[in-house]
Amino acid sequence: MAAGGGPMARTILHVDLDAFFCSVEELLDPSLAGTAFAVGGAPDERGVISTASYAARKFGVHSALPTARALRLCPRLKLLPPRHKTYGGYSRRIMAFFDKETPLVEQISIDEAFLDMTGDPRPGGAVAERLKHRIRAEVGLPSSFGVAANKLVAKIATNVGKPDGLIVVPPGQEAAFLAPLPISMLWGVGPKTQARLAELGMRTIGDLAAWPAPDLEQRFGAAGLDLARHARGQDERPVTPEREAKSISKEVTFARDVVDLETLRRTLRELADQVAGNLRRNGLAGRTVKLKLRWPPFETITRQTTLSQPTDLEDEIFGAAYALFQAAWGRGRLVRLIGVGVSGLQTPARQLGLFAAEPEDRAAKLSSALDKIRAKYGWDAVRRASLMDDEGE
Repeated sequence: MAAGGGPMARTILHVDLDAFFCSVEELLDPSLAGTAFAVGGAPDERGVISTASYAARKFGVHSALPTARALRLCPRLKLLPPRHKTYGGYSRRIMAFFDKETPLVEQISIDEAFLDMTGDPRPGGAVAERLKHRIRAEVGLPSSFGVAANKLVAKIATNVGKPDGLIVVPPGQEAAFLAPLPISMLWGVGPKTQARLAELGMRTIGDLAAWPAPDLEQRFGAAGLDLARHARGQDERPVTPEREAKSISKEVTFARDVVDLETLRRTLRELADQVAGNLRRNGLAGRTVKLKLRWPPFETITRQTTLSQPTDLEDEIFGAAYALFQAAWGRGRLVRLIGVGVSGLQTPARQLGLFAAEPEDRAAKLSSALDKIRAKYGWDAVRRASLMDDEGE
């Protein structure tokens, strides 16, 4: 509690490693500094840009842009293949710095994290400045930090200060800081929502904050209330350490867009099998099953459902994922990518039945047997008859 009896203002740091993949490449090859280059896939129909240097961004090259289009925008663009193991090594070094500052570190990607410094006597800005200097001095990479009383404002502050910036938003100044910023910088405002808000005359976050919340709710449903709160700089979400927030997932990008239901179902089944096997190898089970779909050209959707109890069984994961798929996919619609994930992870606590013949017990024993065979002979040593039958048709 604060001295006045109210809740203590939180101190949240958000850090983003600037153009991370490209920054690592420049560190390893200084001749790349200041040049237009990008890390990404080959310039075929599936290749996309992972990260672009700031020199390349001046030509309109950005992450998720098809590589072929990036080369049209910037014909002299140098394209480098990704080196994920190398990037992961640098990421782990930097994340270890944060773990020494506070146990409340939420890593949300390879190059981004939140830190909760609430209750620490040191000013958040001073901690951020010291970490920023350490990342540069000991690892050689640039970073940007945002410091605020919540995750929403801290992340936006980072984005405003990029690259190589540090912005501190004092408690109580959240709405004033956000007000002049374009509405597209607010979480939850994608292109479609931005267009609808623009039709109503809203261009800045301040315009949205001044709009009556009941009307936003009427127009956008529950998401309208979230928009109203976020526009005023309100966000109560906690920083959740990675060990509580991680998930296990698998996805596949098809060489050609797929429309055949059986192919999609079979792929979904195989992904569910792989996710379940990874869960069991890690001694975990999860309650939330997530489906990821990408339509051409690059529209991606996710859907999720929560189970009544944690599971590490492929049949249960597939059943939940396939139900989500059936609700989201329209017959005849092309699919470019499909993925399955499980989160809400914990140690399995399955209630075994009184009789060994109960279906769930049999499924667990079968899964365990499959795991042992695959561990010895490889994943393809045993495959489901349903998958083999489908492939033989």
